[in-house]
Amino acid sequence: MDKNLKRMATMHRMQTTGLELFYSNGYYNTSVDDILKKLSLSKGAFYYHFESKEDFFIQIIQNLLARKIYSVLIEPIEGHDDPLKQIQDCFDDALETAVHNEMDFGCVLNNFLTEFRGKDEKIMKHLCDIFSIWEVNLVSTLQKGKFNGYVDRHVDCEAAATFLISSYFGVRTLMVGAAPSARKYRFMSQLRMYLKSLEPKTVAV
Repeated sequence: MDKNLKRMATMHRMQTTGLELFYSNGYYNTSVDDILKKLSLSKGAFYYHFESKEDFFIQIIQNLLARKIYSVLIEPIEGHDDPLKQIQDCFDDALETAVHNEMDFGCVLNNFLTEFRGKDEKIMKHLCDIFSIWEVNLVSTLQKGKFNGYVDRHVDCEAAATFLISSYFGVRTLMVGAAPSARKYRFMSQLRMYLKSLEPKTVAV
């Protein structure tokens, strides 16, 4: 049991470090040697746990990236009757975390989707699976809000989800540059206006 726990701890440490390096430098600009140097491990130790660099990255997607996206962008809006306030708070919290991240390089999922598009179908499938789960969650949350009377019945939930995701990806990219706090503030003010437009319309009598 102790040996298994030690092996799991080592794998977790390798994957955490690997994700940090892939996120900051890109997958193709990060070698196995870079990871081993950072961890002070031998190449034999790496290949004892993982078949290849690709296998290593896929396990990072499954064990770390999927959980990160779920905890930050999916779980906060699940199970609520009024989705608009939850979506606003979710985006606000996620962007505020990015503002205070000194090593911010944009949205990690968007970065990897961009880097692997047209290059590695196997990895791309795993990334697209995470994207699809987020997209479906947003759509179903908005549809639930429509059913409960918090979202106008004429709203195209699929289109709204597409807009929300693409706008989030966009502002996260812009925040990597100068004045991330100001960019976040301006984005959130516009997001509040957009979400307000999704509310049921009152009919004057």
